[in-house]
Amino acid sequence: MPLSRFLSTYYDIQVEEKIQFDEQEGYLQDNYLYFITSIPDKEIVYMEQATIAYYLKENNYNHLSLPIPNIHGKWFTPLEDKKYIVLKVEAYREDDGITDGQALASFHQIGAAYQYQPKEISSYGNWRKLWIDKLTAFEMKIEEEVKKQPTDYYRLLMDVLPYLIGMSENAIQYARQSETDTRFHEADQGTFCFHRYHNQLKQPILWFDQLVYDHPARDIAEYIRTLLLNNEDDEEIVAFVRDYQSIHPLSVFSWRLVYSRLIFPSALFDFISRGFMEAPVDYNLLHQELIGLLEKQTQYERRLSNFYENLSIDTETLNIPVVNWL
Repeated sequence: MPLSRFLSTYYDIQVEEKIQFDEQEGYLQDNYLYFITSIPDKEIVYMEQATIAYYLKENNYNHLSLPIPNIHGKWFTPLEDKKYIVLKVEAYREDDGITDGQALASFHQIGAAYQYQPKEISSYGNWRKLWIDKLTAFEMKIEEEVKKQPTDYYRLLMDVLPYLIGMSENAIQYARQSETDTRFHEADQGTFCFHRYHNQLKQPILWFDQLVYDHPARDIAEYIRTLLLNNEDDEEIVAFVRDYQSIHPLSVFSWRLVYSRLIFPSALFDFISRGFMEAPVDYNLLHQELIGLLEKQTQYERRLSNFYENLSIDTETLNIPVVNWL
């Protein structure tokens, strides 16, 4: 069924024109954009994200995509053995005029005021377990795949595996030690975050299905990770942190969580996951991309070794451990 007919049949939406945004097909009607997406995860995950999305909409996040009910009042619409949701978002967004750091800090403050802690989308307090589970699963999957697909890509992955294990174990150990640090305050409570934050708050559309519930250090670390991997100037990181803390100051405990997350090689895990999920797979392309990412990771590690120093955080006075082999 054409998507335009799907909207008219099940949602009584008569679209005016088709548009393309972020590789997604959307439709315009009366200054609103509509997108249709299938549901690969449990419905409860999307309902938790939808509840948060409507709360954020009430707090003036007007560029957030919102699930809407169909003509029968249902959030999910079955069609040909799949379930779909329709997302509605304002077509035009004005720049808010605030910096990246201020935008993220304000978002975290609003999320911290939310009265309920979601269960299905929460990683709050569970980083170590999630990292251990991820490392175990990926280690098994890589060893399994290299037997089935002995390509240059998987042979390189096997060479990279000890490094992946070593970095992950260091991050897990640092997080474990950090959990005993009692230098925290109210800014350390759980809040709304993103699966991987790369400045989505400043994008034209904020996708509701990227929302999670976690410690604010998650988004801070992922934003900084992107800057480090892209070899952006240290001053950009300093400015981001300064602007963030002007609204939402960080504790010593928060900084230790940020550092532990930066040690954990999320970028490598995300890339490897792509290779597991893509179909068909171009292993030659993946091999070249992995070589490029490993080069970036070497540069990333070098810059991470000066992380606290570049942010003028006195690790000796504050008794914050540093991973010396970086």
